[in-house]
Amino acid sequence: MHPKVAHYATSAVPRYTSYPSVPHFSDTLPPETYAQWLARVPHQTAEGLAETVRQCLEMAPDRIALFGYAHVPWMAKKQRLIDERALPGPAARAAQVAAADATLTAHGFHAIGLDHFARPEDPLAQAAADGTLKRNFQGYTADSADTLIAFGTTAIAKTPDGYAQNLSAEGPWARAIESGVMPIARGHTLTDEDRLRGEVIERLMCDGAVDVGAISRRHGQDVTWALPAFDALSAMAADGLVTIEDARVALTSLGRPLLRVVAAEFDAYREAAPKRHSVAV
Repeated sequence: MHPKVAHYATSAVPRYTSYPSVPHFSDTLPPETYAQWLARVPHQTAEGLAETVRQCLEMAPDRIALFGYAHVPWMAKKQRLIDERALPGPAARAAQVAAADATLTAHGFHAIGLDHFARPEDPLAQAAADGTLKRNFQGYTADSADTLIAFGTTAIAKTPDGYAQNLSAEGPWARAIESGVMPIARGHTLTDEDRLRGEVIERLMCDGAVDVGAISRRHGQDVTWALPAFDALSAMAADGLVTIEDARVALTSLGRPLLRVVAAEFDAYREAAPKRHSVAV
């Protein structure tokens, strides 16, 4: 890992709506194979991950979401069973990402945003190419719908007006459903500022660059709201990780692994507590 990237790699930042979820599994591989993949997480190496990617490619997918393991035992209690000493550090994680990226691109996949890959003919790759890529709670998508309906425990719904998250415990969730009550645990109504900041963050996460001035004008605001973020990113700009010119922010090839760190500077709700989120790389 480049020293300038390593300096920011352990920053605790939000994942920005990227959930490690799988809508369905293939029946071409036995359950034991999936168990072996999960068992490799604590002792994973770059070579091992590349082999796992090659096994995945045997299923001939059109898209792959390559999420880094988020070790958050203060939130996911079962993760306390994992020996943290066996988990890879930032440099090893970066090497794993590079190995997986090289394996996927060698098989014709295009890198999409932070953690997705798609074949060039796939709508996801086409959306990335024409600037219409979106990001929601399942990751990157070519779907332009502004409403996401949530089903099941902990699921998060999104509408043009805000967010609503379902109950996390199965018992209360089931009883609410049986009673004909919406099983919502909490929600958030979007403000105008939320929408402005959300669009800036989404374009950064999707395009690796954002014209903050243009988006601000579209929302009826001047760019002064973003000045603290520009100031915070000045050190990264000096290190060649981002460029800032005329209110336009862009990640360089060197800074691409720090996409979440850059996006976090525009997040008004980012928690300062170091153990609130997983590390950036």
